[in-house]
This record gives sequence, C-alpha cells and structure tokens, in this order.
Amino acid sequence: MAKDVEKATKLKEEGNHHFQANDFIGAESLYSKAIIADDTNPSLYTNRAMARIRLNLYEPAISDCEECLKLSGEKGNLKAYFILSQCQLAIHDYNAALESALKAHRLCVETNDKSLGPVTNQVLRCKKERWDDMEKKRSREGQELENEVVALMERERDDMINSCDNDFDRAQVTEEWDHKIALLRDTFEKSRSAAEKRREVPAWAIDDISFGIMVDPVITKTGKSYERASIMEHLRRHPTDPLTREPLNPNDLRSNLQLREACQEFLDQNGWAVDW
Repeated sequence: MAKDVEKATKLKEEGNHHFQANDFIGAESLYSKAIIADDTNPSLYTNRAMARIRLNLYEPAISDCEECLKLSGEKGNLKAYFILSQCQLAIHDYNAALESALKAHRLCVETNDKSLGPVTNQVLRCKKERWDDMEKKRSREGQELENEVVALMERERDDMINSCDNDFDRAQVTEEWDHKIALLRDTFEKSRSAAEKRREVPAWAIDDISFGIMVDPVITKTGKSYERASIMEHLRRHPTDPLTREPLNPNDLRSNLQLREACQEFLDQNGWAVDW
C-alpha cells in the first residue's frame, strides 16, 4: 500500500493531543491509524509504545520498540531503547531492561542528548530492581536450604530416639539434637543478618552535583569527577567548572574509566546503594 505521509502526520498530531489529555486509548488508536498510513516512520511506533505503556500493554509496546529499531538500522534509536527498557522492567526481564537502558545511555552520550538525566536514572533503576530480585532469590534459596537441612537433622534425631531403650536415653538424645538444630538455625540467622547489613556509601562514589551514586563518571581539567548526566546538565545552564568557576566545555570532560569500574563493582556488591 502506498504511503500517505501527510495523513500519517495529521493522525500523529491528533494522537499527541489525546496523549497530552491522558486519553491513552484514543492516542493508541490514532497512532495505529498513522502507522497504517505510513508504516516506515520509526517515531510512530515509539509514540504508540508510549501510549501502550500507559495502558499496561507491555508486550505490544515491546513489539513497537523492536519494529522502530528495525527501521532505524545500525544507528539505533534512543527513544526506542529507553521505552523498551521501561517495558522490560515492567515484565521483570531485568537483564534485558538493563541492556536496553545502557544502549540508550550510550546513544545519549554520543549525541549529547538532553535526556541523559532520565536515562541515567533508568539505568540505576534497572540495577536496583535486578539486585532486589537477586536478593529475593538468594533469600528464598537460603531459607529452603535451611529447611531441608533441619528436616534431615530432625529425621536423624527421630531415628535415634526410636532406637533408644529407655526414657533417659531418649531425653538425652532429644536434648542433644535439639541443641544442634538450634545452633544450625542460629548460624543461618547470623548469615542472613550479615548479608542484610547496610554499608556506608564511600565518598568517592558520590556525585557532588546530584548526590547520587555515579554510573558514568567523567573528570574535569582540575581532576574532579562528576556523573556525566549531572555535569552536562550543569554546563547547559552554566558553562563553568562547578568547583573553580572557570570556563568549562563538554569537550574538556574525559571518561574516568577507573572510577567507573570501581563504582560498578560497588553497585554489583551493594545493589541497595542505588536507592541511597
């Protein structure tokens, strides 16, 4: 079917009005009609994906993002990756959500896009929710292991009690095994307490502008490091070094790879710190 770009554009604009009015069903319908008129426009798919997210239609929204990325080719599409990450996070596909968020972040950095702040926050959110999910699994597996070991000990205790000839021996065996089981449970409990203990966030990991954990630190000419999103936003408003107030341009910033690795390692071991 021949493209009707003019009709698609008009339908898209109408869809935008409905979206802004929080009529997401109407917006989704108009974006769908726009795609029928012109199925080669990548932005139509991300617009419909945004409407579908508001309707909790995550799988269809994911399909829209994937179609947008196909049309965008090797250059990728920042908005598509960003929306895709939100959808994947909503359906608890944490690894895929983080991967998509990181791709969006890379495109932000390459194009100096103004959405670097929200995209950085999405990266942190993905890391936090992935960490929480892993912690829940570890906690559940630890509890299951404890219950299995205790059950084995209780069976062995009961077998030994049944083999006793008198009440005195049975009472002694019961006391000994109950003590062993109590010690085991105490060991598991101490292990859980140690794992849940909150550690202090080191000062070197904190961005002095946003006061958050750095994910993509860059270093200035004076040797001071900041989160890339924070310093870029600062430079858009005030093209000066936050510390010295001397002129500073984005081209003067350099990635601090060593600090980035250190922050990444800290977050991997302390996922709670993302919410700090």
